[in-house]
Amino acid sequence: MRGLRKGVLGVALAAVVVTGAGGSAGAAGAVAGTEADLSHHGHVSLWDRRVGVWLVSENHGPSDVSQATVRLAFSVPMAGGLELPPACLWSSDRVVSCRTGTLRAVGGAGELALDLRTAGFPDEMTVEVTTAWRDGVADRNPRNDRHRVLVLATGDPYVF
Repeated sequence: MRGLRKGVLGVALAAVVVTGAGGSAGAAGAVAGTEADLSHHGHVSLWDRRVGVWLVSENHGPSDVSQATVRLAFSVPMAGGLELPPACLWSSDRVVSCRTGTLRAVGGAGELALDLRTAGFPDEMTVEVTTAWRDGVADRNPRNDRHRVLVLATGDPYVF
């Protein structure tokens, strides 16, 4: 057992050395010097089994991002058979993934609007917004592209 623990510890330490102790997970495949700062902001509303998501994805630079994917994960299942915008697809009954399109450095923006229905009548839900893929470009400031939003079924916009 002790040998197994030493082996696992050795693999874990090797992974830290290879990826860097302070590096972000998305930076591992990035081309040296290629860096962007993606952010997602908007608001979510929940009312009468409907969920509205309005999202703006931006790149604060310094490099262009030819394509990125934003992932929206809902804590409750969505009703099936709903049409999504052409840039989006269902990953599961609780997850939608959408392409942002090209995000130019220092100000490139992409907009997204979703009108979804829940499978039941929740009083509240959480929505997690994250960058799932950024075409190999490093983002050393991931705090502005990861959000967890608690949304009450009031119809009010909950801003992130």
